[in-house]
This record gives sequence, structure tokens and C-alpha cells, in this order.
Amino acid sequence: MNKPTDNPADPFKKALAEATKTLADDAELSVTYSVDPPGATDDAVRLPQVTRRMTRDEVLLARGTADAFAMKHRYHDPAMHLRYAPAGQMARDLYEAMETARCEAMGARDMPGTAGNIDVKIQTDAARRGYDQITAAADAPLADAAGYLVRHLATGRDLPPAADNVMNLWRDFIEGQAGDHLDDLQDTLSDQQNFARFARQVIEDLGYGDQLGEDPDQDDQSDDDAEQDDQQPEDDQQEQGDDSADEQDAQPEQSQDETMDQTEAQVTIDDLAEDELGDEAEMPEGEAPLEPPAPNPASDADPNYEVYLNEHDEEILAEELAEPAELERLRAYLDQQLEPLKGAVSRLANKLQRRLQAQQNRSWLFDLEEGILDAGRLARVVANPTTPLSFKQEKDTEFRDTVVTLLLDNSGSMRGRPISIAAICADVLSKTLERCGVKVEVLGFTTRAWKGGQAREKWLADGRPQQPGRLNDLRHIIYKQADAPMRRTRDNLGLMMKEGLLKENIDGEALEWAHRRITARPEARKILMVISDGAPVDDSTLSVNPANYLEKHLRDVIAMVEKRAQVELLAIGIGHDVTRYYDRAVTITDAEQLAGAMTEQLAALFDSDPRARARVMGIKKAG
Repeated sequence: MNKPTDNPADPFKKALAEATKTLADDAELSVTYSVDPPGATDDAVRLPQVTRRMTRDEVLLARGTADAFAMKHRYHDPAMHLRYAPAGQMARDLYEAMETARCEAMGARDMPGTAGNIDVKIQTDAARRGYDQITAAADAPLADAAGYLVRHLATGRDLPPAADNVMNLWRDFIEGQAGDHLDDLQDTLSDQQNFARFARQVIEDLGYGDQLGEDPDQDDQSDDDAEQDDQQPEDDQQEQGDDSADEQDAQPEQSQDETMDQTEAQVTIDDLAEDELGDEAEMPEGEAPLEPPAPNPASDADPNYEVYLNEHDEEILAEELAEPAELERLRAYLDQQLEPLKGAVSRLANKLQRRLQAQQNRSWLFDLEEGILDAGRLARVVANPTTPLSFKQEKDTEFRDTVVTLLLDNSGSMRGRPISIAAICADVLSKTLERCGVKVEVLGFTTRAWKGGQAREKWLADGRPQQPGRLNDLRHIIYKQADAPMRRTRDNLGLMMKEGLLKENIDGEALEWAHRRITARPEARKILMVISDGAPVDDSTLSVNPANYLEKHLRDVIAMVEKRAQVELLAIGIGHDVTRYYDRAVTITDAEQLAGAMTEQLAALFDSDPRARARVMGIKKAG
């Protein structure tokens, strides 16, 4: 037997790993390659996988990602970064983006060869997020735009097209608000501490000063003042003590009249209080003033969950968000995007249909006194007329009286391939289950605006009260109602391709909404499947509430749904571990695995073998 040849990509991967360590100035740095998303820690870097084919795109992406992480490792001090990090989510995103841009700009200045490689990484990331298709600033992340602008101003290099598009949408606003301080960029680039102060000033100029938290430099000054106070001479303290004693000796004679006035005032107040209590005691029992009824809590799962303003929330049909012609065009675009994948999804759906129909074979109960006349038993009646007629009844299948709700995360992080695959899977599975007599409802959830909508504006106008609760306007979308046939709602799923639709995600309220809808259905069995790619995130809400505010509410809603046990709840996480929220869940690392995960999960729910069902659903058998 011939010895198998080595992987031709191994020499390149080894050379890139050594170059990364050299650029990072850390010979102990661990460099690995994985199909998981790239990432870096204090002592390790995970780069995109390079296959045996070594295509030009994957090689350039691996080099650009390696250079970007190496520059961050070389020029970034985590302790200094943490010291000046803002408290609010939006301010922190701006701070992180500008610091990353600083490190990459330092690399472009000191090692010009890294600049072109990092450009490839920036373009790949920006294109994957759909930044090249955005036409309105409201749909583009401000933090990313600020980071791109800092890198452009620091290096003088043109940005890749997708990143340049986002930067230009926000550039006039950023320079208009922070233009005076942006002139200081070059002077602070080499010093991370000065740059951190510069970044905090830019964040304040952009209107997020309330999210900065305490000023670390002010804390240092306070510590110095406290040390000086501790070192005061003891004789000064003694003099202050003598002066205080003299004031106390003189006080009784000077304040005698004031004390009498206060006593009289107290008596008057007490008398008034007694009169008021007496009046209340004499009031007839049936004429007591009625208190207004307490408002309904914003959430059945958590009475303490607050919503600052819900007047602008909307529950809307998909066809109301776009004209029919636009929906048809978006649907055609969706079909075109997923043409290569559609065959695989259809095969999985056919497999699901065969499994369901295998359980749908007719079975009958015979020799009954009522039901459908059993023609096969008529021969007995002819042979012996005294034999009574025989009737039969068909057994009901386990899933005949069932409704399934698919709740799709429509947040901005789903933009691109994940939302496309989610839409086509919802389409195909709806058709498949519909053929098997299972009704399907398809819902989506997002917000009406980035970084808070009219709810945040009202909060600002009210003087920014503390702990306002949820601070954005919800948008809950009905793509397909359970009773509507799929052929009539097919185009609605194309709405997910509409630019500007995908914004932020408040999962807890969306899950509670979907649960209310499905529990109102008449079907005996109810299944709710959630498809999401991350934890709930709304910058406006999290910037002025506890950091776990939305996550806690999601956990409370899940606990409520599972406790009531009216609905079978399961979830699929795309690149995000949702098993820490849902008892029955599966996490996939790539959106392309979504079709298989959805079909297997649904097939398992209808499996007549409880052990097979538990194996797929990840449930341990009791006992």
C-alpha cells in the first residue's frame, strides 16, 4: 500500500502560525485552525480552517485574520482597556471598535504588509453582515462605522467597499459631533491610555456620555485627595475640635426660641393628622374613595419586568410591511440565493414526510356496535341472517390534531445566509407538515428601530428616569397564520430579505407572544420551535438596566411555558449555545445544518418510540 500523502495545506498553516507568533511578539502564543468562528484569548488564537484545496479566498482570509489578532495581541493591554471601559452596551461597542481599529492602524504603520491582509478580513466580515447592501444609516451599526472611520483616518488607506459603505453612511454625523476631537487621533494612537481617554470623549460627543460610567482619572484624583486628607496635622484637627465645642456651648441660648417654634409646629401637625384620621373614621363604610385598579403586569412570567412605553409596539402581518410586487421580488431573490441548498432541504423534508406518513397508515377497530359499516363482515350476515351487523372505526394518529409554531429570530446578526436558510426551511417544512395534516404558523420578532425608538425618545424627554425597563419598540411579524394555506403565504417569507427589517432581538417578550397565540388554538397538541442565533440584545434597554435584564426575563418566560406544560417547547441555536436557556435544545455551528436539525427535531417529536424521541431531543430517560 502506498503511504497517504500529507495535507498540502500543512506547510502553509505551520508557516502562518509561526508568522503570527512573530508579529504578536509572543513565542508562546498558541495558534490553531478550526471551522468554528475565529477568536482570540490572552494566550491563544483560533484561525479559519484552510482546506486541502487552499483556495485563494480562504488563504487570504486566514492571513488577514491572523494579522488582525496578532496586532491586537501586540499593541493591546487588557488591564488598561478594562480600566477605561464604559458601563453601557452601546458605549462599550464604540469603545471596543475604536480600540480594535487603533491596534490595526498601529500594525499598518509599523508593519505595512499587514494592512492589505487585514483589508481582506474586514471586507469578508462586512460582506457577510450585508454591509454592502445597506442604504440607510439607521440600518448600519454606529459602532462599526466609528471603528472604520478611526482606521481610515489613522492609516489614510481606503476601506474595502462594504466597510466603506457603512462608514460613509455615518461619517457626516460622527465628524459633525466629534470633529474637533478627531483631530487629536494621531497624537494618541501610540499611547493606549491617552487613546482610551480620546475614545471616551468621542463617545460623549456622539451622545452616549450617560453610558460611560465613572471616570477612572477622576477616581485617581479622589484617591490622591483622600491620602492628603489623611496626612493633615493633628493640631489642626484639635483646633477644629475646640471650635466645635465652643459652638455647641453657645447653641442652647441662641436656639431656644427656635426650639419652641418647632415644638408648636409639631403639635399643630399632630393635631391636623388626628383630625384627618377622625374624619376618615367617621366616613360611611360604603363611601370610601376607590383606588384605581393596578395596571396589568407587562409580563405574565415576571411581574417585575417593566416596559417603559408600549404604545408603538406592533404586531403586524408580513404583507402589510411591503407591497405585493416587492414581496414577489424578494421571494424570487430568496429562491435564487438558496437554489444550491434547496435540493438538500427538500430531501430532508421528504424524509420527514415519509416518517410521518409511515405512522399515518390507517388502523381500525373492528366488531363495534356503531361506526362505519364493515363490508368485509357482510358475508357472515348473508350466511347467517341472525348475526348482527358489524361496524368499524378508524384510529386517530398521534399527530393528526397538532399545530406547530416556528418562531424565527429576525435580529441583525441573522443577516445574510442564516436568515435566508431559516426562511427557506420554514417554507419547506410548512409545506411538508401541511401535507401530513399538521397546521403550521410562522412568526418573526425584531424591533422597529436600532438603539431604541420612540420609547427611548420619550424616556429622554422625561428626564431619563432610573431603571426604565424595556426601552425599544417591538415588531412582531406574522408571516403565516396557522389556518392559512402555504400557497397563499409563500411570498411573505421573502420579507426577511428586505433591507432594514432585521434589527434587535428581545426574545422573552417574543416567546411570550408566540406562546399566547398557540395556546389559544383549538388543537390538542401544540409545539413551539424557536430558532435564534444569540442571547436577547437591545442596546437601548441594556444600557440603562442591569446587564442581565433581558436574559433573566427570557429564562422566566421559558420557566413559565415549561411549568404550564400546555406547549412542547424546543429550540435551535445557530452558532450559539441555547441549551443554557431551553431544556430541549440543539446547537448547530453552521446555518447550513439548520434544515437537518429542524427535520430531526420535528420527526423526533412524532416518533412513537419514547427512547428514540428522548435520544434525539437530548432528554434523559427518567429512572
